[in-house]
Amino acid sequence: MESFKHIVNSRVIALKHLMLTKTPQDMLVTDLKAASIPVSSDPCRTCADPCDVGHLEYPPRFDVDTAGDMLGSVKPYMRQVVISTGASDWAREVTDESGSLAQLLSSVSSSSSPPLISAPSFPPSKPTTRLAILNGSHTSNEDETHRILVLPDYKVVVGVASTRNDAKALYDYALAPSVGRIGGNLGTESSLKTYPLPYACVILLCSHRRRDNRCHIAAEKLETAFCRELENHKWEVDHNLRDDEEMEPSLEELTGSDQEKEDALVNRLRDATTGDQHGQKLALLVKISHIGGHKYAGNVILYTPQGPTTGTGVWYGRVSPHEVPAIVEHTIIGGKVLPGLLRGGVNMIRDGDRSLLDW
Repeated sequence: MESFKHIVNSRVIALKHLMLTKTPQDMLVTDLKAASIPVSSDPCRTCADPCDVGHLEYPPRFDVDTAGDMLGSVKPYMRQVVISTGASDWAREVTDESGSLAQLLSSVSSSSSPPLISAPSFPPSKPTTRLAILNGSHTSNEDETHRILVLPDYKVVVGVASTRNDAKALYDYALAPSVGRIGGNLGTESSLKTYPLPYACVILLCSHRRRDNRCHIAAEKLETAFCRELENHKWEVDHNLRDDEEMEPSLEELTGSDQEKEDALVNRLRDATTGDQHGQKLALLVKISHIGGHKYAGNVILYTPQGPTTGTGVWYGRVSPHEVPAIVEHTIIGGKVLPGLLRGGVNMIRDGDRSLLDW
């Protein structure tokens, strides 16, 4: 009995020592590694505090939640769409704006009732079919039809008018949970076209001032910081999508079986990650409407095309310009998650020692 008590006491003492010596960052790293998520144990901030590099600063009264647990604060979704508007601020609730494509698409999505599907999210969530509908700062076509980013599929659907017919066609063809990345059946009378995104990374910054001014303040400074840092690494940053001609051929022009079309799509996305076509890697930076969690401003979503079935999404919160160099180095270029900034993500699980950027 005494021996048993000794064993129990020694294990309790060891556990207390572990809890006292292991930081929350260490424990989070351990949890993420156990979940097979590529993770960096390096600090999120590479400059001193106070900063000795000269990064942009948020104003003194920029108050955010710095103590709460952010991990798991992302509402699960199957797909996320970003609708071109050419603006960086919108109505408080974009899906309530009468006659807008966001409102029409929300109505179409809500009226469908597909079976629930397990979302590829982390932390793991209940099955869902949720379509996250956002407005974006990229511009529409000259004829005022929209260009819709579809993520994590990593493609853009162009020529979508603000009509219920086009909203229904877009949903049935590219957004319904039963539809794969290459899309469903498109009617012969439809003018919609789909292109793989020609970017190694897509950066989304919440800038929705009417929802919370902190997001608007953060987005302006983060935009500058990401552009500077990526350009230092010889990347080119686009704030608007390339013309359709530069993204051709469209997926609708592909021939062969569904698997052959999927293989052709993946090959196009692989080419985008190398930068060979343009002589350097490209990133797309778009400001977006409210994504939830403005108390964690600045909010950043990173998408890359690599993933088990579709691309990968990493959601970061509490991002300031001081963290941008580490995000670029470790996540955008290195393919590893910074646990101290992580809110959640999709398709982040990798086997073995593979990074988020491995195919």
